[in-house]
Amino acid sequence: MTSGVVELSEDGPVLSRHSEEYLTWLAIEQGRARNTITSYRRDLVNYEAFLAARGHTVDDADVAAVEEHLAQRRAAGLGPASVSRALAALRGLHRFLLEEGGATADPTADVRPVRSPRRLPKAIDEDEVGRLLDTTTAKDPVSVRDRAILEVLYGTGMRVSELSGLSLSDLGSDTGLVRVLGKGDKERLVPMGRCARRALDNWLGPRGRPELEPRRWARRGDSEAVFLNARGGRLTRQGVWGVLKKRARAAGIEDRVHPHVLRHSCATHMLAHGADIRVVQELLGHSSIATTQLYTKVSLEHLREAYEQAHPRADGGRGQ
Repeated sequence: MTSGVVELSEDGPVLSRHSEEYLTWLAIEQGRARNTITSYRRDLVNYEAFLAARGHTVDDADVAAVEEHLAQRRAAGLGPASVSRALAALRGLHRFLLEEGGATADPTADVRPVRSPRRLPKAIDEDEVGRLLDTTTAKDPVSVRDRAILEVLYGTGMRVSELSGLSLSDLGSDTGLVRVLGKGDKERLVPMGRCARRALDNWLGPRGRPELEPRRWARRGDSEAVFLNARGGRLTRQGVWGVLKKRARAAGIEDRVHPHVLRHSCATHMLAHGADIRVVQELLGHSSIATTQLYTKVSLEHLREAYEQAHPRADGGRGQ
């Protein structure tokens, strides 16, 4: 292996050979998701630029350099989760170099992990979901598409990236199941309820998707995409987020909506209605049930709020 400092090309920063080999290994050998690779690349670009400014490379980085870099990232305004991810990228790179014989020591070995408080998922209530859906009652193709997007996101708990990646071959004909490609390219089968299936059938019917199909497909794979944009290409993750923002604005809840709000709402409402937590874990594609358990805390908070608002003696001051 040979290494080098960060250089600039017409397309921006170029990483060292070491970092490029590490990212390739992550993608091919470990099957890490594209979004993870993109985030790690950004973290490594920042890291190598920091080292280069001090006349160093990843070959001679030490513990002090790693800790100073992370401190600088915190000072630049990165939150605990982002700093923790940056450390994971650095730790993975140096461990890779050590195992591959490209280094004799790991400068991240003694760096303490960044403690990141687990934030509770933010959901909207069932009435707000109804208001969101009510903005898609028109019969034009875009409204029919948007209705299907909202119903499928809420009805299945899919991530926005999972929905944008759906292809027609992922839809079960009579089973009511959808094949979803999740994080780390892990497949799972997700059931769709009656409302989501009806909205999706309307979108795939004559007055929906066919109306947005172009005479000639611009890119390979677009013809298989379940959801199309107004130009007839596959609707991207950013495009789905744009749909959510537009409909949330029309429903008057724009400040409450974020890309995964319907995923969080799906899980929260299912648990509130008595769903088994293992079922919700499988539905959402969580590898650890600890992640799913965060939604039980959300449900308990809603229960406490409802109790304090409705019970005459909840605040300890009335009825005495």
